[in-house]
Amino acid sequence: MKVTPLLIHGEDTLLSPPDRLDSCSASTTPFQGVTPDLALQAVKSSEQAFPSWSKTPPAQRRHLLNKVASLVEERSDELTQCMQEEMHAPTLWAKLNVQAGIDLLRETAGLISDSMAGHVPVSQGDSYAMVLKEPLGVVLAMVPWNAPVILGLRGVVAPLAAGNTVVLKGSELSPRTHYLLACLFRDAGVPPGVVNFILHRPEDAAVTFETMIGHPAIRKCNFTGSTNVGRIIASKAAWALKPVLLELGGKNFALVLNDADSEFAAGEIVKGAFLNNGQICMSTDLVFAVGDIADTLVPGILSHLETIKDTHTVISPASKQRLQLLVDDARAKGASIHQAKVPALQDAQFPATVIEGLTPDMEFFSNESFGPVVGIVRVQTETEAMDLIQRSTYGLSAAIFTRAHFKALKLAESVRAGAIHVNGMTVHDEATLPHGGQGESGWGRFGAKWGIEEFLQTKTIILNP
Repeated sequence: MKVTPLLIHGEDTLLSPPDRLDSCSASTTPFQGVTPDLALQAVKSSEQAFPSWSKTPPAQRRHLLNKVASLVEERSDELTQCMQEEMHAPTLWAKLNVQAGIDLLRETAGLISDSMAGHVPVSQGDSYAMVLKEPLGVVLAMVPWNAPVILGLRGVVAPLAAGNTVVLKGSELSPRTHYLLACLFRDAGVPPGVVNFILHRPEDAAVTFETMIGHPAIRKCNFTGSTNVGRIIASKAAWALKPVLLELGGKNFALVLNDADSEFAAGEIVKGAFLNNGQICMSTDLVFAVGDIADTLVPGILSHLETIKDTHTVISPASKQRLQLLVDDARAKGASIHQAKVPALQDAQFPATVIEGLTPDMEFFSNESFGPVVGIVRVQTETEAMDLIQRSTYGLSAAIFTRAHFKALKLAESVRAGAIHVNGMTVHDEATLPHGGQGESGWGRFGAKWGIEEFLQTKTIILNP
């Protein structure tokens, strides 16, 4: 099968003779793993391209990003098929990925000029102060497999818009999709070195990151992935005195108040829990049902579960095993387990699952599932629900279902999360919005003007008479 190459300084790169080849994705397409020397080559290429790219007029950057968006539209079928082959993406999720990527490119392109504008603050005496914004340098973007188009583009587009160059580290679980994304920039006419693309074998992760983060040309990195890996990224970047933008895991919840539309809430919870096989950082893991609402909410959720006829496939057998351990622990501690009635399961298939009667002593209550499993917690009062919610160390996405919108606003003020959705599912993001978390869900923001600002630095010039 054709090997997925690296892309360094505008050229496809394969080692000769073949070395460090690996195949971790479901499609089993082999890819070229990077060596330390090639990783440094990619960094140096981006360093070389930075002075010219950073001076490129905003209009030219805008033109190129819009051209990339047009190429995404033209190649949407290829990208969709690749996501389906590599990470079992349902057709709906794959198409949403493509459209979200297009929206991100066009929205960011339109924000470049305003985002680069500086300020003239008041200064003492007859002096004038100017605060300028300028790009950082080379940015290392480390992107995940579960939403490879939108999250792959998200790691690259804002840094580019701000005038930085980027080394894109794709996922070994979606290597071909991420390679296709990198090719879009080359094919759109983005100069060589402005976007370089690498992959590495799992066993080479530590040495590859340490090699790049320690290079003086790398000025910042962004990482989207698990909280455990995020800790490692942050600690090693801190040692090198490099800032990071982290979008990590979440134990996302839906709080359903006693006055909510239970039928509507049940539908939104099911969508938020099972879309893309539950493998979205914003997926709904927990449901807190307040008071009598549980009597209609739970049957509503279970009725939706009965309509699911398709199997859900997670990224690997290891992921399936982890989910099974969480479900078995809940069952052993007294929970009722409800699962979709689907054909016999094979390989990494796992049925859509609802854990009824979840309690804080069960492993699922505090561990992110990242699969098609949702747990329901019955509480008597809003106060009891908020006390449990405050225990969470995560803070990415949440939902509140109620007919009392001002009550929802007041409750949202007490929730530690990057986004709180009132009468909507936890899985929601738009190109016009900031996206990121708190606590163990990371820090910093992707998206719109906030995303561009993450990759700019300020410089103050004071003019004296």
